[in-house]
Amino acid sequence: MKLFVILVAFVGLAWGQGAQPLLLEKTIQMPDVQGRIDHMSVDVKGERLFVSALGNNTLEVVDLEAGKRAKTIGQLKEPQGVLYVPETNRLYVANGNDGSLRIFDAGSYALLKTLDYGDDADNVRYDAAHKTIYVGYGSGALGEIDSDGNKVADIKLDAHPESFQLEKNGPRIYVNLPKSRKVAVVDRERHTILSTWKTDMALANYPVALDENEHRLFVVTRMPARLLVFDTNTGSIVQKLPAVGDCDDVFYDNARKRIYASGGDGEISVFQEQDADHYKESARIATMKGARTSFFSPELDRLFLAVRRQGSQSAAIQVFVPAQ
Repeated sequence: MKLFVILVAFVGLAWGQGAQPLLLEKTIQMPDVQGRIDHMSVDVKGERLFVSALGNNTLEVVDLEAGKRAKTIGQLKEPQGVLYVPETNRLYVANGNDGSLRIFDAGSYALLKTLDYGDDADNVRYDAAHKTIYVGYGSGALGEIDSDGNKVADIKLDAHPESFQLEKNGPRIYVNLPKSRKVAVVDRERHTILSTWKTDMALANYPVALDENEHRLFVVTRMPARLLVFDTNTGSIVQKLPAVGDCDDVFYDNARKRIYASGGDGEISVFQEQDADHYKESARIATMKGARTSFFSPELDRLFLAVRRQGSQSAAIQVFVPAQ
């Protein structure tokens, strides 16, 4: 452990001289997990990573301290999104195949409740201030759920919602709608759409991240592979930059003013903020083909990358630590 700390410190000192901004700390194997892996969530206090193994129809629970898989929840239907809520110790798992949102006790892993959303239940987010959960589903809607697992409301959209981000200090939700080539800005208190922002000629806008302090929204598109930086005050695009291809997750590291975008082309694009209107791709970290989903935990200061099974190489979670 001491050697690792020294190595991380060295990388941090050398960062200005071309060292990598992300260092691979360890790889956690997930034997027998087949097919595509989708989104993740984390239990910070319990050091558990929850992994939507879509192609395996399971939710994998990874013990981060022990560095091994601790539990498998089976009999799911293409799990796409997962959310862990620490206040209630509950797991919310969205299933694409049957459109269900399944709620589990995260202690016993017992199924508590199933909500039917008809089709393509996808990303899940938590509004900590109001104790509500949001799930994107179907051909265009966000479902709102209270802390007891009851449906509260639906917000209609004109296309299937992919990734979306909630403001912590305001009422807005920013929703990627790739089929209609835009970002929808939703007022979650009034359940209305405030405005929509076009992605211009960039298509397939799936992942999105938010820097609420500096009023910037980061959208990564696949055709072409671009990072679009939106000003959330005006809805205008202030910068476009080349990015990794087949990107499915992007995160903003507020402590370092960095953006991490993971793509199925087998790389992580790292962008460094110079100021609120200017960003630069500082590195591309080589990973594995098909490894397009990731999760960044500011509390644990780790980026987790999902690597699908390839040939004799088992599925795994690669754990990266950012250089300071």
